[in-house]
Amino acid sequence: MLENILLQTQTAGPAITPKAAAALAVGLAAFGAGYAERGIGAAAMGAIAEDDSLFVNGLILTVLPETLVILALVVVFIS
Repeated sequence: MLENILLQTQTAGPAITPKAAAALAVGLAAFGAGYAERGIGAAAMGAIAEDDSLFVNGLILTVLPETLVILALVVVFIS
């Protein structure tokens, strides 16, 4: 009897709403970009301290992980 009641009340569906999934995707992308920038930024500043001509390379490598967040936002707006 109890098993029948439990089986009748359970419905199949997504665990979270699409908006919540999109927010989670952008948040995780931003977290990953920040984590990547931490190491890249430290290494770039060390390289720039040794040789000033590496400024442009360090700047490009520091900004590169932010494209992950931009890509995640584009995917959210497309879907």
